[in-house]
This record gives sequence, C-alpha cells and structure tokens, in this order.
Amino acid sequence: MDFKLLALIPLLTTGFFGTAFAHTVDSVGDYRLEIGWMNEPVVSGETNGIELYVSPLEPGLSLEEQEFKNGVSGLEKFLKIQLILEENKIMLPFSPDHNIPGKYYAFVNPTVAGYYQANILGNIEDTQISLSMHPPKVDERGYIEFPESSDLTLNQLIDGHTTLVGEVHDLNESVSQLETSNQQMNIGYIGIGLGIIAVVIASISLSQKRKLNSS
Repeated sequence: MDFKLLALIPLLTTGFFGTAFAHTVDSVGDYRLEIGWMNEPVVSGETNGIELYVSPLEPGLSLEEQEFKNGVSGLEKFLKIQLILEENKIMLPFSPDHNIPGKYYAFVNPTVAGYYQANILGNIEDTQISLSMHPPKVDERGYIEFPESSDLTLNQLIDGHTTLVGEVHDLNESVSQLETSNQQMNIGYIGIGLGIIAVVIASISLSQKRKLNSS
C-alpha cells in the first residue's frame, strides 16, 4: 500500500470540499456563524441566496476546528442580512430551513459580478450581532454559457442599431434622389417658362412689325 498516497487523501479531501462549499466562518460571543451561497458556482443574473448556519462554539476548540452542530433555531425574527456591493445596499430577511435547525436562507438575485459584503445584524439570544462577512465572489454568467450567451439583449440592441443605420442610409439616398428629381424638374420648369416668355416676346415683336408695315 502506498502510504504517501494515504497521507495525501486528507489534504485532497479538505481542498475539494473547501472549494465545493466555499463557506466563510466567523464567531461572535459564544456562537459560530457560517455563510455561503446556496448555489455554486455563483454567477450573475441567477436567483440565489445566502445561507447562514448558527451554532454554539465548542469549548477548547479553535475557530478552524469548530463544526456546525446543535444549531440555534428561531432566529429568523431576530437576524437580518445587509448585502452590499460598492454603493448598493439591500436588507434581506432570513427564512429558516425546516429540516436543519440553525440553518437560514436569504434569497437574492445578484445581477452584477463582484465581491459582495454580507453584514449579519440583530441578536442571537442575548448576544448582539453586527458582523461583516464576505461570501465567495459572484462571477459573470457568460463564462459558463455554451455555445453562446443566452442574454440576447445586447445582440438585439446591436442588430437593431445596425438595421436603423441601414434604414437611415436608405432614407438619405431617397431624399437625395428626390432632391435631384426636384432640381431636374425645376430646371425643366425654368426652361418651359423661358420658352413661353420667348414666344410671347416674339409674338409682340411680330405684331409691332405688322403695325408698322400697315402704317
């Protein structure tokens, strides 16, 4: 048996589950708090939520050694979460997981990629909570879409703009042709007018000559 391989198994297992769940753990008073995204990987534009686990700290263990057990239930009325991204803030209520005491959800649809800050606010029994935590980054949805992005809004906008440009170009050509036609028509009307004037002048001259000849 390869004992070196056996020695690597705990490291590989820890690394795998650490990446898979990617939760953040902290403590306030005598309580352990753990947060993470409900659905991972987390991508923008998808309905998701922050899940919160609350349990008592076990005496004699470091924070890294603490595990979620004996969850504290009934906190949905006393805890809220403030989600922050840059200048944007939203306050969300928690809903309890009826199958797991001490586990709560706050549903949200992160529309922009980035690192969100989660402020846990309220009270856990007699302990006041005001804790800032940072769940894993929200990534752009496009990087997991195949074969092409399902968000057609931008493509439709570009296509619409292209169509509009083409229609404007066709309209400009039509206007130019109309102006040319009008110019040609105006020149024709001027020629006809000049011809009529010439005929009138010739008629007047001819009548004057006839008068002179008769006199």
